[in-house]
Amino acid sequence: MTKYFVNMTAQPNGDHEVHKEGCYWLSLALDTKELGVFTDCHAAVVKAMDYYPSSANGCRSCSKKCHSS
Repeated sequence: MTKYFVNMTAQPNGDHEVHKEGCYWLSLALDTKELGVFTDCHAAVVKAMDYYPSSANGCRSCSKKCHSS
């Protein structure tokens, strides 16, 4: 199980990226929200959609299976 966070600041394309704890890109994010502990990135992205219904997306680096744009 892994702890996930969502970047509350949108990327230039409008995505709010979901990161695993320890991700390099998470360390650069200035405003994040802890989503909780999940077995995979898919569940974390679903939780992030509670906050960002049309723009939650997995990080290309740490949550590649959930990255779509």
